[in-house]
Amino acid sequence: MMVNVTQDYLPILVFLGLVIGLAFVMIGLPFILARRSPDKEKISSYECGFEAFEDCRHQFDVRFYLVAILFIIFDLEIAFLFPWAIVLKEIGVAGFASMLAFLAVLTIGFIYEWQKGALDWE
Repeated sequence: MMVNVTQDYLPILVFLGLVIGLAFVMIGLPFILARRSPDKEKISSYECGFEAFEDCRHQFDVRFYLVAILFIIFDLEIAFLFPWAIVLKEIGVAGFASMLAFLAVLTIGFIYEWQKGALDWE
């Protein structure tokens, strides 16, 4: 019984060992082979392409977060549209109507954010 279980799981354990070993090699190899030539530009701190001019704890404008939320919303929309388009013939009119309702909700949210000025950048 124990020999049979060991034979069943041996390929998985070998694969897991190879993956862990390869991960350590891929992480450790750059430390051994990479050239270390730091200069002022490489070690300088940067954010958004310009030098930091204030304390890192100052508040960001809420528009950064609104744009990020918009990106996530439309990214999810595309993630739902691809599988829906593939199975559209099988799901019929009910699937088409449910996707139209989903897109309508997203469009209403987009129009709401647009009217509130979330997309206006000063």
